[in-house]
Amino acid sequence: MGLFNRFEASQLDVLKEVGNIGAGNAATALSRLLDKPVDMAVPKVSLVPFDEIAERVGGSEQVVIAIFLRVEGDAPGNMFFIVEEPSAHRLLSQLLSMNVDDPHEYNELELSALCEIGNILAGSYLSSLADFTKLNLLPTVPSIAMDMAGAILGYGVLQYGEMGDSALLIETKFLEGQEALQGHFFLIPDPESFSMIFQALGVSME
Repeated sequence: MGLFNRFEASQLDVLKEVGNIGAGNAATALSRLLDKPVDMAVPKVSLVPFDEIAERVGGSEQVVIAIFLRVEGDAPGNMFFIVEEPSAHRLLSQLLSMNVDDPHEYNELELSALCEIGNILAGSYLSSLADFTKLNLLPTVPSIAMDMAGAILGYGVLQYGEMGDSALLIETKFLEGQEALQGHFFLIPDPESFSMIFQALGVSME
C-alpha cells in the first residue's frame, strides 16, 4: 500500500478541490435539467484500493445500481457511479418526482433517468479533472446495471480488461429536505494513467 502512504494532506487537497468543483458543476447541470434547485454537499474524496470498492458500497453481495463508462483520451480508465437501492429509489421519487412501484424493479424510464444523473455527474467530475490536469478526458456512453456490487465490478473487469489497483472515490450527497441521498463515484485509472494524472496535478509519485 505504498501509494496510499505517500499521499500527504496537501496532495489530497488537490483531489478535494477537483471533487468540489465537479460537485458544483453537477448541481448546476442537474438543476437545469430538473428545473429546480439541487443542493449537493461537499463531497468526501479519498483514494481506495480496488479490492475495497465493494466494501465501500455495503459489501460484494449488496444489490446496487451502477452506471459505468470508460474514460478515453490522455489518461484512460473506468468510472462507476454506484447507488444502493434505497438511495436510487429516493433519488427517483424526491429528485425526479417519479413514483417507483416496486423498489426492487425499475422500468426503462426509471433506469434511463438514473443513467442520466450518473452521466451528468461523470461529465462534471471529468471536466473538473480535465481542467485541473489539462488532460483530454472523454467519457463514453454509459451503461447501467442492477446486480450485486461484486458482480458489477467483475463485469466491469471483463468488459474493460484489467483495471488499475487504485480508485479515486468521490462520495456524493444530494441534499433534499432532511434526508441526504448518497452515491459513490469511483474513477479507476488504468495502471499507466495513474501517475500521468498525478504528475499533471503537480503531485510527485516518487
